Amino acid sequence: MAFLEAVGIGKGYGLKGNQLSVLKNINLKIKRKDFVSIIGPSGSGKTTLLYILGCLLKPTTGKVIFDGVEISRLSDKQLAKVRGEKMGFVFQQYNLIPSLTALENVGLTLRVNGKNKKQSEERGEELLGIVGLEKRFHHKPSELSGGEQQRVAIARALSNDPELILADEPTGNLDTKTGERILKVLKTLNKEGYTVIMITHDMNVAKHGKKIIKMRDGMIVN
Repeated sequence: MAFLEAVGIGKGYGLKGNQLSVLKNINLKIKRKDFVSIIGPSGSGKTTLLYILGCLLKPTTGKVIFDGVEISRLSDKQLAKVRGEKMGFVFQQYNLIPSLTALENVGLTLRVNGKNKKQSEERGEELLGIVGLEKRFHHKPSELSGGEQQRVAIARALSNDPELILADEPTGNLDTKTGERILKVLKTLNKEGYTVIMITHDMNVAKHGKKIIKMRDGMIVN
C-alpha cells in the first residue's frame, strides 16, 4: 500500500462551463520514507498539487489517500487535525515571526501543539540542534542569514514530529552553496525516516530526491 496516493486528481477554478483547469487527472503513489522531487516550470500546477497532498486545498475531482485514509473526503476541521499531527511544511518565504527569536519561533508552534513552556524550549533547542543552529537560539530572523532562517523553518516543521515533510521551493531564495546546505538537511531527515516531497523548478535541486516527477500544463509528463 502506498503511503500517499493521488487518484485522478483534478483542480479547477471558476464556474462550470468556464473553468480554468490547473491540474488534470493526476495519478501518483509515494512510498513511506521516500524523497520525491516534483519539478516543473511556473504555472505547471506543482504547487497546487503539493497543497492538495498537504491538505491545504481540496481537489475538484479525484481522491487523495494518506496513510490509508481518504483525506480528500474529510472536513476542514479533520484536515486541520491531519496537518497538525502528521505533516510539516517548509515554504520558500520562511514565514518566521520577525519579533521572535529562532527558539521562540519554533517554540510557538510547539505551544500551539500542546507543549508547556519548558517542554517547548527543550524540544525547540533539540530541533534547532538537529539543523545545526545550536549557537543561534536567541537570534531574531533579521539577525540570521537566509539559509539560517530556512533551517529555523525546517526545525519548526519538525515540531509536531510529522510523518511527511512538504517543502515548496525550499532553496528558491538562496544562493547555490546555501541551498546545498538546506538540501543536505532534508536528505539527512529523509535518511532518519521522514518522507519528503519537495517542489522545485531547478533540475539540479530535483536530483537530490530519490524520485523525480515532472509536470507541465497541469499534468505529469514522465
